[in-house]
Amino acid sequence: MKTVRLGIIGIGAQGGTYAGFISEGKVKNMVIGAICDIDPEKKAMCAEKYPDVPFYDNYIDMLESGDVDAVVTTVPHYLHPEIGIAALQRDIHALVEKPAGVYTKQVKELNEFAASKPELTFGIFFNQRTNPLYQKLKELIDNGEIGNIRRTNWMITTWWRPQGYYEQSAWRATWGGEGGGVLVNQAPHQLDLLQWICGMPKKVYSNVKYGFQRNIVVEDEVTTLLDYGNGATGVFITCTHDILGTDRFEILGDKGKIVVDDSKKITIKRLNTPESEMSANMSWADVMAIFTGKGLSDIYTEEVLEFESVWGAQHISVLENFAANIVEGTPLIAPGSDGIHGVALANAIHLSSWLGKEVELPVDEDLYFAELNKKIEEEKKSPVKQ
Repeated sequence: MKTVRLGIIGIGAQGGTYAGFISEGKVKNMVIGAICDIDPEKKAMCAEKYPDVPFYDNYIDMLESGDVDAVVTTVPHYLHPEIGIAALQRDIHALVEKPAGVYTKQVKELNEFAASKPELTFGIFFNQRTNPLYQKLKELIDNGEIGNIRRTNWMITTWWRPQGYYEQSAWRATWGGEGGGVLVNQAPHQLDLLQWICGMPKKVYSNVKYGFQRNIVVEDEVTTLLDYGNGATGVFITCTHDILGTDRFEILGDKGKIVVDDSKKITIKRLNTPESEMSANMSWADVMAIFTGKGLSDIYTEEVLEFESVWGAQHISVLENFAANIVEGTPLIAPGSDGIHGVALANAIHLSSWLGKEVELPVDEDLYFAELNKKIEEEKKSPVKQ
């Protein structure tokens, strides 16, 4: 196979973006094999825009048509595992959108089935993993540039969404339709990057606000304390009501500090001597010299790296990498099995909030599922009035 025929399941904003990239020839080794959507208006749009591409209103019919070699699941979150499994069952490669699912129990089923089909390509659309800035950040941490991590702190509040955003469709910002708010819609990339770069925490304790500044039932404000189990801690903050949002990721190590600002700039401060050695060996006179005017310039070096982000480049990179894995066996940047980590972290943050206590990872899957179903039932009884 030299060209992968991709089936796009769901031709909304995201699916439409991918279709545009592929149809414009921007994705190497990939063409649109077919499009599927249940909306009749989308069928009319596709007939005009992609007249030579088969259209289906049932994804099973598309999977069994012979028109596609692989699919991407640009559909509501709950459906990602179901459609991913259905594709793999029919020997069709699967690229699932983020998040991999709403709860780990369903994502685990997807991962286990995918593992039984090692000949097929199973990926997840973590496009931020192709961002040169975060690839460099991971390289710096993996290479021990700032030593052992002591603390992480990521404030990512650049997700401003006005009330009108949530009122676009009935499934948005609901437990039954979306499975949560900012944690499952806007911030999954950061949850993935956080664990990809710094590792998974062992425990979380969270303070989550539901419908804090928006007329919704799911979370729009999150503050979480992370415990990595080795003494290192972290804080993760996100929300959808800050129109002047902040994107700042700070990682403190025993040999320095890295600060990422606006996902565009990395500032690396490397200590000439690890902090623990300085603490053990410096005299109080040496310390006072620093505090009273000498400053810190002699004890560290600073490097600043600037990055430019080209819109669409990261999404194209994921599609190309997915096709390259199928065609040439190129390693996946984001294997589908990695999708469970961000979902596990989101589940733990929710569960800590619901129970009002610290929870350990991995969370009790049955307990989380039961608590989620309680939220769905409450929502049915008292839906948000718009």
